[in-house]
Order: sequence, then C-alpha cells, then structure tokens
Amino acid sequence: MRDLLTVEEYLAELLLLVRPDDRCESVPLAAATGRVLAAEVASTASIPAFDNSAMDGYAVRFADVVDAPVTLSVVGDVPAGSPLDPAAGPGECVRIMTGAPLPTFADTVVPVEHTEVQPGAVVVRVAPARIGQHVRRAGEDIASGAVVAGPGAVLTPARLGALAAAGIVAVPVRPRPVVAVCATGDELVTDGSTLRRGQIHESNSVALAAALERDGADARRSLPVGDAPDALAARLDDLVTQGCDLAVLTGGASVGAYDVVRDVLTGAGGTFRHVRVQPGKPQGWAVWQGLPVVSLPGNPLSASLSYEVFVRPLLDHILGRPGVAWFGAVAGSAWTSPAGRRQLLPVRLGTDGDGRLVAVPSHVRGSASHVVTSLADADGIAAVAEDVDAVAPGDLIQVRWL
Repeated sequence: MRDLLTVEEYLAELLLLVRPDDRCESVPLAAATGRVLAAEVASTASIPAFDNSAMDGYAVRFADVVDAPVTLSVVGDVPAGSPLDPAAGPGECVRIMTGAPLPTFADTVVPVEHTEVQPGAVVVRVAPARIGQHVRRAGEDIASGAVVAGPGAVLTPARLGALAAAGIVAVPVRPRPVVAVCATGDELVTDGSTLRRGQIHESNSVALAAALERDGADARRSLPVGDAPDALAARLDDLVTQGCDLAVLTGGASVGAYDVVRDVLTGAGGTFRHVRVQPGKPQGWAVWQGLPVVSLPGNPLSASLSYEVFVRPLLDHILGRPGVAWFGAVAGSAWTSPAGRRQLLPVRLGTDGDGRLVAVPSHVRGSASHVVTSLADADGIAAVAEDVDAVAPGDLIQVRWL
C-alpha cells in the first residue's frame, strides 16, 4: 500500500482497530446527558395522556358559541392537575386552565381574551374558528407504546425531556469508552512554571481530554512522557493494565531524529502514514498488547483537527451513533490552500444578507499547525478539497460544527 493516503483511506485503516461495543448499562435520566442509547425506548403513556386545554379560558360546546356573541352560565372550575369532570348542560360552560383535563361534555375551548366575565356567567365575544379549537387531544404527540428514541440516539437535553414526559426514569446506554490521552516530548511543561528556552506549556492533552469527554468518552489524561523509548513503553504497558479501550498519543509521529513515538510503535508492528491533509500530514497507529493506539501530530492545531477527523469517528463506531454531518457553506473571505492536500481550517460561521451560511477563517494564520488560539475562536471546521489551491469569497466549501 502506498505511503500517501487520502483522509478516507487512512480513516478506513483506523476503523479496523475498534469495533462496536454491544454492552449495555442502565442509568437514570439525570445521569444520561450525552450518552448513547443501546436499545429503543418506548413511551409508557400517551402524550398528552388525556384531552386537555391549550389555553386559559372556558370549556364549551362548539354548538353553544358558534353564533357568538353569546352569554353562558359558568357552572364549574377545572385547574391544571384537577381530577374533576364537571357536567354542564346546554348554555353552560366551565372555566378551565391550560393543561387541565377537558370535561367530558366539552369539545372546544374559548380563550379568556375572547370573553368578558360577568357574575356567574361569561360573554363569549369571538366564536371559535372550528370545533376542537385550543384542545390538545390525547396521544397527538405520541401514543403509548410508540418508540421515543432508538439505538444510536444521543441523549440531548431535548431528547431527555421527551423521555421524561413519556414516563421513562432510566435508559439503556452504551458504556463510555475509556480513552487514555498522553502527550510526548521533553519540551512540555505542565505546572505553569516559567518556561526555559526551548520549553512550551503542554496543551494537547487538555484539549483532547475535553473533546473526548464532550464526545462521550471517559478520558484518562496522564502526565507527558519525555523523549525516552523506555519511558513511553512503560507508559503504554501501564495503560494496558488500566483496561483502556483506546490510547491517543500526541507528538513524535513524524520522521525527525527524536520522534520517539514513531520509533517505539513501529518497533511493535505499528504503521505510520503520510495523509493528504493539512494540517496533520504525519499520522500513525499500532496495537500495543491488545490496546489500540492512535498517534497524532504534536502541533496543537494539527492534534485537535486530527482528533476531529480521525479519533471522533472511532468513538462514533464504538458507540454505534451517526457521525458528525458536513454541509455546504460559502467562503466569506479569500485564502490559499495547499494543492494535493485537503485543508482543514477553523472557521467562524454566520449568515449574510441573503441568508446564506458563511464561513470565515478564525485566525489570520489560517490553518498553521502551531496556532493554538484559532480553534478557541472557531465554532466550525471547513474542509477545502485537494484539487483547490485558492478559495475566493462566495466559493462553496464543506463545513461542520465543532
């Protein structure tokens, strides 16, 4: 196989390292935010559970008010949560609150703003447009026994709300993959101390661990490993004993004299590639005593963007959920792109006067691999095709949300 791969070809190699996790655990809704459903969940009740009022007003017979204005006697009250089912004859009505059960006699609700209250009566000033107006019918949202969400669904706040409304208190979810994160390099400092010449503050493991947690993993961040082969091998041995599902390393993946990660993993049968992408050309993977290991570049933007296109899909595969969608946008400014490589670029997304989605690079340095702050100011990623070397305002490009 040639050494220079497309993004899709290299990702296909990585996906062979992991497989979907068919295990299942039950967690309460309060602890399920962001988790992935392992099985379909059906509603235990119809939503709404009963015919109820959509407005504060009066429960009436449509036939009594169709020729409004008309005066009706008020013979009862039904607040929300009430079990009462008051009866009313022709020419009579019941005051009702939003969400309260519709009395059996009634078929329509007149909003309070269309009425005038009198002692013991109400004048309906405006006739309802149709029978059943302002009535929520039982099961019109979802019927009892209907599926609320299926396997692979991510439990967003909105989906959790729907499940709670359906009477669900716990959900079957996939276990969170345990993913170790470790940066490598003698130059890395983690304690915030004053830097000496040649040193940098370590940021990759912080950003990657946060991304992993955001994306549903149990991230295990460890202190950096220096450029010593024995130290890296010992760290990998330790991760194996911790039962990790995946390890992500950053740094030392290229062809330099001190690229220890490449040397150690290659010695264990690992594979390193050059991929048609910018930034993030040097990539690698290995299986260390049964533990899948993905090696990302050390430059911060390279590491973070490589995570988005190569590591996040592994989590999606393990958890059995859909991947992040790409969609079209137009460029809001001009920039250059390296011919023959797919450019990944942090962008800010907005709309123009015509309502089009517009992408603008978040940093003047574009996709320079060392620029840490470009992602901090971005809310999306743009992808420029390999056969494009210059982007002009108005050009169509592919983007995805961060």
